Amino acid sequence: MEADLDTLATALYARTDDLLKAAPERRPWRPAVGIAPRLSDAELITLAVLQALLGFTSQARWLRFAAEQLRPLFPYLPGQPGYNKRLRGALPLLRRVIRDLAADTDLWTDPVWLVDSTPVECARSRPAARRSDLAGAAGYGYCASHSRYFWGLRLHLIATLHGLPVGFALSGAKADERQVLLDLLGSDPALVPSHPGQLLITDEHYYGRRFEAELADAGLTLLRRPRRGEPERPGGSLFRPLRQTIESVFDTLKGQLDLELHGGHTPAGVLIRVLQRLLALTAAIWHNDHTGQTVRRSLRAYDH
Repeated sequence: MEADLDTLATALYARTDDLLKAAPERRPWRPAVGIAPRLSDAELITLAVLQALLGFTSQARWLRFAAEQLRPLFPYLPGQPGYNKRLRGALPLLRRVIRDLAADTDLWTDPVWLVDSTPVECARSRPAARRSDLAGAAGYGYCASHSRYFWGLRLHLIATLHGLPVGFALSGAKADERQVLLDLLGSDPALVPSHPGQLLITDEHYYGRRFEAELADAGLTLLRRPRRGEPERPGGSLFRPLRQTIESVFDTLKGQLDLELHGGHTPAGVLIRVLQRLLALTAAIWHNDHTGQTVRRSLRAYDH
């Protein structure tokens, strides 16, 4: 079976529709009495993924393009305010679909997880940062990988060696990466027990006896680069080539899915746009896995 945008859209729509039929309580809340939406929730999810894959950072431009080119797939399209409102209301559904698609791949049982964080820049000028509705949530931070300061948030990601998102969280720019990881694992009680003996590969910022003890108590083994002054740690020879994979995943999110061009101006706006891109990446890997593609994280078949 070939991998192309039409087959991905059809498969994603069918999968989401089946999920909502099997668990209707996962649909976004709506009043019992009211006008039924003309764009179904499954169509909304599919529309959001196609927007990210095709590189439209502007919702208004995307809806104009969809009205001209995708009308056979979407007989009804809302205006930009309605589309934005529907996406924000569907935030829990996006999380659920990401997990459902990820668990429906052969990669879900990968015994190795990669862990790291990356900046999600939200403003550059000082006046913009002061006026932003993100003030209080976003802040100034430093990205050691690219030797630059930024104002915004951080995306913390747990991924498999093929780049499949397993867990994710948004935090302030200066949040302790170790605590965010522990909170992330703790917020999903079924994740670690369903992956016994998992190996975590991180950078040197994930250190500390107490931190490593908490991971060990959960049945996780930490493999990281030694900090300055530390002796060589076990598995160091495996670390370097595998560590580049997580940077490659972030490059896919930023270079191909325009993560840093999200256009969000509020915490909720940034969160839904980040989830939209994580869903697009997960959907592409899921479809590549089911169609037998060699490179699971490749987006080449879907970006045009």
